[in-house]
Order: sequence, then C-alpha cells, then structure tokens
Amino acid sequence: MTQLFDSYYAGRRVFVTGHTGFKGSWLTQWLLLLGAEVTGYSIGVPTQPSLYEPLGLSGQIQDVRGDVRRSQDVQTAMAKAAPEVVIHMAAQALVLPSYADPLTTFETNVMGTANVLEAARHCPSVRSVVIVTTDKCYANNEWPYGYREADALGGHDPYSASKAAAEMVVASYRSSFFDAGNASGKRTGVASVRSGNVIGGGDWAADRLVPDCIRALAEGHPIIVRNPGSVRPWQHVLEPLSGYLWLGALLARDPATYGGAWNFGPNPESAVSVEQVVSQVCQVWGGAARFETATSAQALSEAGILRLDCTKARSQLGWHPVYDMGEAVHQTVTWYRSTMEDAGRAVPLTVRNISDYVQAARAKGVSWAPMDRGGRV
Repeated sequence: MTQLFDSYYAGRRVFVTGHTGFKGSWLTQWLLLLGAEVTGYSIGVPTQPSLYEPLGLSGQIQDVRGDVRRSQDVQTAMAKAAPEVVIHMAAQALVLPSYADPLTTFETNVMGTANVLEAARHCPSVRSVVIVTTDKCYANNEWPYGYREADALGGHDPYSASKAAAEMVVASYRSSFFDAGNASGKRTGVASVRSGNVIGGGDWAADRLVPDCIRALAEGHPIIVRNPGSVRPWQHVLEPLSGYLWLGALLARDPATYGGAWNFGPNPESAVSVEQVVSQVCQVWGGAARFETATSAQALSEAGILRLDCTKARSQLGWHPVYDMGEAVHQTVTWYRSTMEDAGRAVPLTVRNISDYVQAARAKGVSWAPMDRGGRV
C-alpha cells in the first residue's frame, strides 16, 4: 500500500489534528498503512463508543492531547513533531450543537484554524497544509446544481458560518504568508478541502443520520429524522480522505498549482434525500424502514438542498469518487453490524475496508492508486 499517492507518505512525518474523531481515526489508520509517522493532536476522544479506541491507534502514533484554541500549545506540539504534512480536522463538526453553544463553535472552527496555520508558518519542516472545512461553507441558495469552489461562502447556522469564516482565514494566511515562503524560505502549499456528508463504520456522534439509524435499529426503536426531504451529497468516508491525501502529496511538490480550495464530493446521483438514505440503511440491515419526523428541531435552520460540483478535482487532480451510494451504505452498515456482533473485528474490518477501497480505486483508474508493476489491481 505504500506505493499509493506516488509513495509520498512512506516515512513522512504527518501532523493530524482531530485524529481521535470518526474521520480522523480512519485517516490515521490509513496513514499508518501507508508507512507514515503520525503525530495526532486532539482534545480527547469525542464519543463513547468511538472508532479510535477499538483500533488501538494511541499505541501506534505520538498521541498528543491539546486544544486547538490554545495557540501556544499547538505551536509547541507541531514544533516538536516537525511534520512535513499537516492535516487539520479538529472541529466542532455538528449543526445542532452550534446552536446550543455558538461561541465554542466559532472559537474552535475559526480561531482553531488560525492557530494551526500560525503554527505551520513557524514550523520550517512543513511542506503542505490541508485544512478540512465542509460542504456547508457555501452560501446556500437552495440551487439544484452543485456548488463550485468559486461560489460565494456563507452560512445561516453557526456551524456553517464558522466554516465559511475558516475558509476566509485559510485564504488570508495562504496569500499573506505561505505564497511568499515560510520562515525557512521554502514555499509551503496550503489548501482547504470541502467534502460531502460522510458515512462509514465507527461514527458514533449524536445527531448524525447513520449513527442514529444504527442505534435505533439495534434497539428496535423508530428512527427519528429531522428533515426527511433534505438532499445531501452522501459519500463513504474513504472518498474525501483519498482526496486529502492526494492533495497533501501534490501540494508539497507544487504549491502554486495545487493551493486553494477543493471539493471532494460524490457523483451527482449520490446526492439523495435523508429518507432515501434511511431506507437504504434499513434494507442492508435487514428490517423495514420505520422513522418518525422530529418536531423539536423544526425551528432550526438547515439547508434543504446541497450538492457539490467536483469538476476541479476531477480535471486537475485526476481524482473521482469510487463508490456509488449503494456500495457506500453497504460498506457502512456491514461494518457496524459485524463489529456490534464482535468488537474484535474492528481492526481487521477497517483495514480490509481500506484495502477493498484501494482495489476498487485501482480498477477505476484513479490517479492516486496506479496499477502495480504487473498491471494487477
């Protein structure tokens, strides 16, 4: 697996914030398989249960506990790790908690991003910085077409607004400090990445659709759905992570070409309604779709339609999605079902999911996963 992404990550030092979260755990596991030396920086394990703990990642990396809101702590940790690649994923990542605690959301997502960038610009070893935001950073006008990287930023809820503001911070730091070179005189590539609504095994966050479905199905309860008609760009968690990793490698080699904002979303047909996702999850689980529409969240503003246009990543990076919606749901629900029956399956199943995804990517000819020398996938 070390030959993926132009073999860039084998032996490289990578600093990952938010490594204990759902996406962060998948990313950390993949980086280890690629041969990277990972330092993780996180305030703690965000959920119980979690994916991070069953994977046993803390014993395989430098596991640093700290808050991205504390600038000096971030700088100290990054300087000690001396990474070549920084991937910033730490965030307050949910819409509903942003209404309950908007200040923490803005502090974490805006100032936390600024603190990571400030640490990176003072760290001479850093060659590329990938800042993870969200598809919700766009000013959503309920348009039927996918949003492109040049479209206006905005957000009605505190979470979306905080991520739009983080995008502005990234653009400012890139043009003010990184395009001209860092303290060592070497240029560092900086990019922001915007993925769709990710699904995958090991997400146990509250108020997220698939984890809510799994909990309800396992307990025999109806699934509570806030907005069944809302349309989102659903994708398996490994889809955007492949984009982040590929971009991190390319940024280090050509900051001018690959800096900027990038969408990593699914194919257009995978942008479906919440109700359709619930139905597919229940079908794979093996039960009838029973859901009730919540009433308590009706006063909270959430976009009705959201799609991403990934033409830029397709044309300039050679990146494109591997799984359709059906396969993404199958991989996800199968992971949950298997690990709930036997928690010891978490590691081998997660590693196998990554391996299966790589094989499927090679078969589809994506740029970051070339055939081996014998022409095999």
